[in-house]
Amino acid sequence: MKFIKTEIPDVVLCKPTIFNDERGYFFESFKKNEFENFIGYSVNFCQDNEAKSTKGVLRGLHYQLPPFAQAKLVRVIKGSVLDVVVDIRKNAPTYGKHIAIEISEENKYQLFIPKGFAHGYVGLTDEVIFTYKVDNYYNKETERGIIYNDNFLGIDWKLTKKELIISTKDKAQPLFKNADVFENYKTH
Repeated sequence: MKFIKTEIPDVVLCKPTIFNDERGYFFESFKKNEFENFIGYSVNFCQDNEAKSTKGVLRGLHYQLPPFAQAKLVRVIKGSVLDVVVDIRKNAPTYGKHIAIEISEENKYQLFIPKGFAHGYVGLTDEVIFTYKVDNYYNKETERGIIYNDNFLGIDWKLTKKELIISTKDKAQPLFKNADVFENYKTH
């Protein structure tokens, strides 16, 4: 596994070493000791989640506030998504910045999203199966979001507005400037 810091250094792109032969392929999708050695701290994933979507389904931008903040390790089993991460740590030099990375069943990339970030993704293929590990359980009272089309963030979701399928809940999220953010919060 190769670990690469993104433009927001605490967000890490994980590129697996894939072994292909006439039978198919094999790769290690997670190896705790190597992962934690790279990021420099321990992450105790406690739950795996899976979501099925279609092209244009946009989920996000979501996060939970402390003490129920979640770190995530996301990947795509089928199809392709544009995965977007927004830094909501008010004390960070990258506060308000975002990254967007295509993750697919072909490239088998994973993205590690520490606590202190909003996360969302949009399906780019007719069928998407998206899975992710979290290090804290869901807590409805601390769940928050940011509107996907905030001009300040300027996220290019790679699809037209007509192609997007967005839940009523996600359409009602606040602008970044009005969202609850992480005050003086570290990622670990």
